[in-house]
Parts: sequence; structure tokens; C-alpha cells
Amino acid sequence: MFRGKFETSIDAKGRTSIPAKFREVLVDTFGDERFFLTKSSPVRLGDGAVGYGLVIYPYQKFLELEEQLKDGSGLGLSLAELAAVKRTVLVPAVECTADKLGRVLVPNDLRKSALLEREIIFVGMQTKVDIYSQAVWTKVCEQDEQNYPIDSPALAALGL
Repeated sequence: MFRGKFETSIDAKGRTSIPAKFREVLVDTFGDERFFLTKSSPVRLGDGAVGYGLVIYPYQKFLELEEQLKDGSGLGLSLAELAAVKRTVLVPAVECTADKLGRVLVPNDLRKSALLEREIIFVGMQTKVDIYSQAVWTKVCEQDEQNYPIDSPALAALGL
């Protein structure tokens, strides 16, 4: 599982290094060093604003996601919603492999959509990794504080 938060940078050419722990998880847990990098689902930032990050999906997990979205049956989405999800997540996806130093080139269109300029954050989200600009990550954390289900019986049952 992908766990933890790692701060790093992205250079002007779009190169960044995937944290070593995350590269290990790709191989040890998911059995493949290949992954897909794509645009995230929109993240609500409050006041009606939305932001985007990027997502790293292990190779096989992304293929499973593609299959689930193929016809969308059982997802409860309208045709327009399904098409929007496909255009947002599947269309911009690129297959990647980090080089021997763990570096990967983030395509320009993905960098622009996620507002990645210099300081970026890799966030382990169990079966995927989110990537945010520092500014968007700060807003995501602020919104998470508002969205956190403080009095949730389900979370209490988990000991949270």
C-alpha cells in the first residue's frame, strides 16, 4: 500500500523523482514498475472552487479502472457523467516507467492542469498516489478539515 506524504520538486522541463518508497510499492505490492500518470478527479476546494492534481495508478489497477469504465454498467452514472469521467481521467493518461534514478517526465498538459510549477507533494492513498502543487495541497487539507466526519459512528467503530 502507498502510505505517507513526500515533498519534492519538479523542474522546468517537467522532470520529478518518484519517492523511493512508492517505487518499491509498485514493484513489491503490484508486481510491475510501470504505472499510469493521469489527471485526478476534481477536488472541491470550498467556495465552489475545484482544483486538480495528478494520480499515479499501478499499471494493473489502471487497466482494471479502464475495464470498469468501459460501459459503466452498475456505476450509477448517466452517459454524460460517464463520458466526463472518461475524458477527465482516461484520455490524458500516459504509461510511464521511472528511470534508474526514479525520475519521470510529467507531460506539459498534465503539469498545467495540476498547476505544478516547483514544489509538489506526493500523497500515498493506499492503491494510488496523488500528486499536488503545494498551493492546491494546502487548500485540499483545509477542505478536508471541513469535510471530516467528526461524529461518525463508522469512524468511531474503527477507533478514529
